Amino acid sequence: MPQPSPEKLEKLRHALEAYESGDAGGQLIDAEAEAAKAPVRSRALGLLDQRARSRKELRDRLVAADFEPDVVDTVVDDLAGAGLVDDEAFAKEWVRQRHARRGKSARALNLELKEKGVEAADRAIALEQITEESEEAVARQVAEKKARTLKRAPADRHERDKFLRRIVGTLARRGYSQELVMRISIEVLDARIAELS
Repeated sequence: MPQPSPEKLEKLRHALEAYESGDAGGQLIDAEAEAAKAPVRSRALGLLDQRARSRKELRDRLVAADFEPDVVDTVVDDLAGAGLVDDEAFAKEWVRQRHARRGKSARALNLELKEKGVEAADRAIALEQITEESEEAVARQVAEKKARTLKRAPADRHERDKFLRRIVGTLARRGYSQELVMRISIEVLDARIAELS
């Protein structure tokens, strides 16, 4: 096994002496503060390993787990400084995924991000991804999926209106405007009835 160079041995000796004296690189190590932060950091990293989170969301989860709020704030600040908590990046990804996969409108996504404590400026940047065209296209996909559950043409106006209300409700729960909801729902239902007739 090769021996370390004398320079490397000297650096290691100095680092060990600094650690033992409580001085690392000119900064005093506060062992008590580090001990308090360790379990909070561990829980925070576990939560971040599951999925990205906003600062507020992470802080709320850690405080709810009975960690001291001051220690939690320090750990969250440390993680933000390391780039592991970033509200702007979180908001962009949240919008991208939930618009495409869940069919959520910009209005609904804005409310979700607000509830997660994301600042207005970060929300606005994230919501720039959604154009009027993409919002209408996604709403149409959601409506068409719901319309495909209709297996036979409605027998009368009452049955047609009942199914129309289901499509309208599906879009409305995702936060689309009333005008868009009604227009797309009627178009999609009429197209589905034509297919089945």
